[in-house]
Amino acid sequence: MLKGINDSTSDARALIKLMEGIPAKINLIPFNPWPGSPYECSEKNQIEEFAKIVLKAGYPSPVRTPRGDDILAACGQLKSASVKERNKKSKYNERLQEIPSS
Repeated sequence: MLKGINDSTSDARALIKLMEGIPAKINLIPFNPWPGSPYECSEKNQIEEFAKIVLKAGYPSPVRTPRGDDILAACGQLKSASVKERNKKSKYNERLQEIPSS
């Protein structure tokens, strides 16, 4: 759930309309921010309001409990760190290739 992106009551109603006639369980996953992330996690009360609307329409909508977010090890946070490290190594390798061999 991204604050101001997909967490409004109108977003919940749009999701219900999109899912009409399709049996489903909709997991609501709070966003796990990382340093430099352009997004923020939705407020807890906003997520709960979203969940109530979706549940009232007949879709079970459990809110996932983040784990590991206190040490930047939650879903999405580890990938962010590994991508940064991979990009750093890639840039280093590019610079090495630019050095003329003797």
